[in-house]
Amino acid sequence: MENISTYTWLFAVCGLIILSYLFSVINRLTRIPSVLLLLGTGILLRYVSDLMGLNFVIPPMLVELLGTVGLIMIVLEAGLDLEITRDRLPLIGRSFLSALVIFIVSSLGVAGILYWWLPETPLVYCLVYAIPLSIVSSAVVLPSVHHLSHEKKEFLIYEASFSDIIGIMVFNFFTAGHHIGGAEILWFGGSIVVALVLSVIVCFGMVWLLIQNRVDIKFFLSFAVLIAVYVGGKILHLPALITIMMFGLVFNNWELIKWKPLKRFFTDERVNNEVRFLKSITAESSFLIRTFFFVIFGYGIDLAYFQNMQVLQLGLLIVAALLGLRFIYLRIVHRYNLLPELFYIPRGLITILLFYKIPEWQRIESFDEGVLFFVILATGLILMLGALFYRDRPVEITGIDETKNV
Repeated sequence: MENISTYTWLFAVCGLIILSYLFSVINRLTRIPSVLLLLGTGILLRYVSDLMGLNFVIPPMLVELLGTVGLIMIVLEAGLDLEITRDRLPLIGRSFLSALVIFIVSSLGVAGILYWWLPETPLVYCLVYAIPLSIVSSAVVLPSVHHLSHEKKEFLIYEASFSDIIGIMVFNFFTAGHHIGGAEILWFGGSIVVALVLSVIVCFGMVWLLIQNRVDIKFFLSFAVLIAVYVGGKILHLPALITIMMFGLVFNNWELIKWKPLKRFFTDERVNNEVRFLKSITAESSFLIRTFFFVIFGYGIDLAYFQNMQVLQLGLLIVAALLGLRFIYLRIVHRYNLLPELFYIPRGLITILLFYKIPEWQRIESFDEGVLFFVILATGLILMLGALFYRDRPVEITGIDETKNV
């Protein structure tokens, strides 16, 4: 590794960026998720490096750093893509309800499977492991919905974004301390209120920074402020991800604010001009971070994991439960059309990031890491199959108003 020159590293980095761009083109042409192609590239690089006797050690801190920044960029990108109008409120409500209910039942279902598979393990520890595995990854969903109708795309983007936020908040609650009682539950509810108040302050402060700042360098300064807010919220155990998404939503829906004194300083035209630039830079940054994160994660996957029958059996049980519970909710409880929403169950960046944040005192020694890799790859393949076979034809469900099918 010491013998590799700086120019070789530079060539490799640029090569990965170009390859990731080609994967995005392939995604639009074939509907194969670019994230799967990035993971495959990382696995292939691992295989080739092992054949050549090269040993590259990926620092866990690098994976966590890329994952955290990627999470912030992806949630911000989602907020900037979503428009709030009166006619969209039912859609937002349905997507939030879908994210909440499916996350809860998936967490309980996966926790039950782990408790049955590992009977000596405390149920709370099983739940902590089940939470990351129950979060739909917006990092995978967002680049994979371009071929869908506007309504379906918005539903899946909202659902994945809500799933990220809900999952992270619940995970932080269960990993915050050794004891869970009334005071902890009260703080959990109060922290949401504090985060919403903080969102208002940050939103207007960031708008002022972007509009009134006379220095050309302001967008990456804004990203630095948002990252600092997120990190500060994590230190104070606040759900700061809500603040990030609220900023994107407010900034992208500025025309809904009717307070005249505020509009005198920040007109709709000036804000919309900044929104266009911010969307472009956010999308580019998300693309870059997502590229390196998933290639590095793919490189860290040891294919020997998949030769373990225990890993395959437990992984199949978990994936079957995730798919089955989503089917029950969409078809029986909420009576949505099944295609392609049923198949959009990818696990990705959030799952990986939270899995490695499980405290040492909650670690399950008998849990094989290969199960995590299997679930991520299997759910990604399910999404790919759903995208490939869906042909944008509406599926009629007797007794359901077609306008409500999203």
